[in-house]
Amino acid sequence: MKKTAIAVLLGLGGLTCHAAMAEELKIGLLSTFSGPGAALGNEIKDGFELAVLQSNHQLGGIKTTLLIADDQQKPDEGRQAAERLLKRDKVDIMTGMVFSNVLLPVMPRILGNDTIYLSTNTGPADFAGEKCHPNFFTVSWQNEDIPAAMGKSMSEANYKKVFVIAPNYPGGRETIDGFKREYTGELADETYVKLGQLDFATEIAQIRASGADAVFFFLPGGMGVSFIKQLVSSGLNQQIAIYTPGFSADQDTIRAVGEPMVGMRNAAQWSADLDNEANKQFVEAFQKQYGRIPSMYAAQGYDAARLLGAAVQNLKGDLSDKDKLRAELKKAEFDSVRGDFAFNTNNYPIQNYYMREVYKDSDGEIKNKTLGLVFSDYKDHYYKNCSM
Repeated sequence: MKKTAIAVLLGLGGLTCHAAMAEELKIGLLSTFSGPGAALGNEIKDGFELAVLQSNHQLGGIKTTLLIADDQQKPDEGRQAAERLLKRDKVDIMTGMVFSNVLLPVMPRILGNDTIYLSTNTGPADFAGEKCHPNFFTVSWQNEDIPAAMGKSMSEANYKKVFVIAPNYPGGRETIDGFKREYTGELADETYVKLGQLDFATEIAQIRASGADAVFFFLPGGMGVSFIKQLVSSGLNQQIAIYTPGFSADQDTIRAVGEPMVGMRNAAQWSADLDNEANKQFVEAFQKQYGRIPSMYAAQGYDAARLLGAAVQNLKGDLSDKDKLRAELKKAEFDSVRGDFAFNTNNYPIQNYYMREVYKDSDGEIKNKTLGLVFSDYKDHYYKNCSM
């Protein structure tokens, strides 16, 4: 476990004399830093750390310690790491998990400790509806939202028969559910593979034989990289359209695959080219700090830190009252890099979703560009079942 301490030295103003001001804010960032999903965890970590490092007031004007732990994309490892962060390190806030199959078994331990969790990626249906919880805030999306935008867009593009493929775990199944919620055509097939699978020869043969005119896939991290490379090697990408949620066509995948991704369309709540000041500053600062274009995962980590910083600032560093901290988080009074952002009654986002396309710019750099708006102020499917 690595500790990164960031002491905020400037911008305290009159806060130093506030009697209840916390001496330190301790954040446990538990994410995936090994295995096929490691790139995603590192993107989240880099985005979160950047927000802490970038500006002295981001985390409310008090010394902040970030404790980083690897769940190895395994529920048991995640539970053990969470236990250490909660009991030994006594963190105030937890964040960072990438995958639903890790988050869901770990979350009862976090919530049972009355610890606030800021989800920087997965937004499972479990906590969006009847099991919603005042300590669970999703700063990204509900798992079905981006796929729903893909289903709507592919229907409007008049694809008649789509082959869908995803990993067989909660995030994968909810992705396909979201797509089917908005897609009006026929499914050529609905295929689920093992999480972490890297050989897709069988599935590519199935796609070829299915008569599909398009493929919609969600295969996170190294899975998506392998799938796209094998599609290209088979030549199938030249015969049918390939669509994916933004998290399978983002900069981490583009860096690994390159040119064959040009033309691939994907949906997201964020893009590096969104025209707002907070996003421009974020993209510039991220590239300067890390030498690469940020991904959705990095943007989600960055926003989570900025959300927390704004809440702590509004409380003048007083973390003693959890109800007040939850209320300040709920207000979401920060400038999100995605533009307009608010929490719904279930602590999941109300936000816009966009269609993007991978392209090569005039400098030969491959990245996404925003094509247009798919959903405006979109609310997830489950919030009406939440009693908060």
